[in-house]
Amino acid sequence: MLKYVGFLLVLVLLILGGYYFLQVNQAPTPEPHDAMGLEVRGESPNYFENIQGFYAEPQEPGNYPGVVMIHEWWGLNDHIRAQAKELASEGYRVLAVDLFGSVATTPDEARAQVSDLDQEAAIENMEAAIRFLRARGATSLASLGWCFGGGQSLQLALARGDADRTTPPLGLDATVIYYGNLVTERDKLRGIQWPVLGIFGETDQSIATTSIYAFRDSLVQLGVPNEIHVYPGVGHAFANPSNAGFAPAETADAWAKTLAFLEENLK
Repeated sequence: MLKYVGFLLVLVLLILGGYYFLQVNQAPTPEPHDAMGLEVRGESPNYFENIQGFYAEPQEPGNYPGVVMIHEWWGLNDHIRAQAKELASEGYRVLAVDLFGSVATTPDEARAQVSDLDQEAAIENMEAAIRFLRARGATSLASLGWCFGGGQSLQLALARGDADRTTPPLGLDATVIYYGNLVTERDKLRGIQWPVLGIFGETDQSIATTSIYAFRDSLVQLGVPNEIHVYPGVGHAFANPSNAGFAPAETADAWAKTLAFLEENLK
């Protein structure tokens, strides 16, 4: 009898452990969140050489965390500016970067922008965003991106965790990835020393679930705190209202999880 009880206890612990690290969200009901709804001001500063981003912060003076927000393959468009304002209203200093210098209106244009990207220059761009937010008084920092920007959010984390880089440390406190391209090798992820949130769609044709599982497993093996959420029945860019596969319920649930994650790790 004691052996049977012990087996059940081990089984329960294994199930709970798996749930902590990888959640396949079933028919999500958006998690409740007490929106701060702060008044926000926005501007378009030159934060890196002659590159303009979009900066949003609460109008009320205070100590606020900072977030480097990274656009999709379309570029820094009005949708991303609106996202920056929405996040700023929750009590954050948000700088939406511009990694392309242009905005695409067709998939072919967007694909060309990504193809022409200089990754090292993109890292320097995002590091300049960190410096900008620090100069504005950000008390802690995260990166957050969707699609192309999700992959860049991870690339920034890898650069910040790379001890071989010659630039001074510009630390992050959290990384958020919405269905971005992943790196799964443990040796490449080893430098990440802060929590990671991943949001994915189960039917995403560009990011295989096996890659998501491998990414999650590597983080677990390295002892990196992580939350990986996979939403069934939705595909790539499900959180973009302009996408044919837009999933409102999943988007609301993912955003609530994002806000909770940022609040826990930045505030």
